[in-house]
Amino acid sequence: MRLKIRHETRYHFDSPVTYALQQLRKTPRNINGQQVLSWSTTIEGGAKELIFEDHHRNIVELISFGSDTHEMIVTSEGEVEREDIHGITGKQSAPAPMWYFLKPTTLTRCGPGIRALVKQFKGMEGLEAMHALSVAVRDAVAYEKKVSLMEWDAEAVLAEGRGVCQDHAHVFIAAAREMGYPARYISGYLSLDGMEDQEAMHAWVEAFVGDLGWVGFDVSNVISPDKRYVTVAVGNDYSEAAPVRGMQIGGEGETLTVDISVTQQ
Repeated sequence: MRLKIRHETRYHFDSPVTYALQQLRKTPRNINGQQVLSWSTTIEGGAKELIFEDHHRNIVELISFGSDTHEMIVTSEGEVEREDIHGITGKQSAPAPMWYFLKPTTLTRCGPGIRALVKQFKGMEGLEAMHALSVAVRDAVAYEKKVSLMEWDAEAVLAEGRGVCQDHAHVFIAAAREMGYPARYISGYLSLDGMEDQEAMHAWVEAFVGDLGWVGFDVSNVISPDKRYVTVAVGNDYSEAAPVRGMQIGGEGETLTVDISVTQQ
């Protein structure tokens, strides 16, 4: 399947930005089952400083805001060819060691709620355990738009009982690691039937399962990623795969608008 993607982020500031730097992780990668045919990023009101690969082999673009900027528009777009590999990405290829994906983070810490959740999978192993975990997380955390808070960790999400795809990912990752499976956060694009225009990127997870290697699970939709999914960035949690991260001086009264379209060609 060939997918055409356009991701526009528009920043507006009531008072001008004096200086700002941001890291963008919006560029898809060539991986098993995914080939990037074309991709470009254009910037109005700022400049692209450099491009590099991080320790996950994510493609990172470093951009700066021009002095006295009131508005900046960042547009990333291109085409990606996807085939259905049933969610199996395969062996580890990035420099980050496998133990890194067993390491708890601030957002994926394991507490009483996670430990209680994983008790029900005693005796299960491999794919059976991970598929069962995906269903259990979705049952425990209802999908609800615009309720999530950035500071919520996996334990807070379980206690709240609702959240978005990012929250589902953090709960799954914390639980999988507690069960002894390396797990990682995936940020990307998803082609939704009958819905080309979207407000945000999607998030799912991958767990390392025996000889299969990395296997994907979209907890929010309770399926494994198929040819409609485009992988962009990998991380230990959201903070390492976020589409935008950075710092700025000035720029009071910021308004951020995101427009994403994913079209099947």
